[in-house]
Amino acid sequence: MSDKPVTLAAITGAHGVTGEIRLKLFGEGVDALAKHKSFNDGALTLTKIRSDNKGGAIARFAEVSGRDEAEKLRGTVLSVSRDNLPTLGAGEYYHADLIGLAVVTDTGDIVGRSIAVHNFGATDIIEIEKDPAPAKGQKTFMVPMIEVAVIDWDGEKLVIAADFVE
Repeated sequence: MSDKPVTLAAITGAHGVTGEIRLKLFGEGVDALAKHKSFNDGALTLTKIRSDNKGGAIARFAEVSGRDEAEKLRGTVLSVSRDNLPTLGAGEYYHADLIGLAVVTDTGDIVGRSIAVHNFGATDIIEIEKDPAPAKGQKTFMVPMIEVAVIDWDGEKLVIAADFVE
């Protein structure tokens, strides 16, 4: 769908004093991230990774030798080229493919733009920013990534059922 890099994790801070880094994972877990050794076009080289037993990971990068260096990376995302990822099957997607898409209803009404993909445990949830944004009230709403709610998507737009528009 796109040639932009796909983000697999984000650095949330230092772990200990030796330069280990805490990660928030966006993919299929520690094992999926461990398959990649180079991130951000070679800027970071993974040398070691383990689960933190809380859904995240603890990692060590060759370029980071102490806590101060690790803390400076807080907020950095870890991305890889799409070419380094498995081919997607029918109905599969990377979150990066959905973010930024125009959102329309199945009746043709323009709704806004997708701004995030969340997962709280059951299924992916698409966060949609209304356009135009209302003067009062919520400026975003969420739609579950299920067939009855998200009817179709491609590289340009996400089509949702009109019943799910808030």
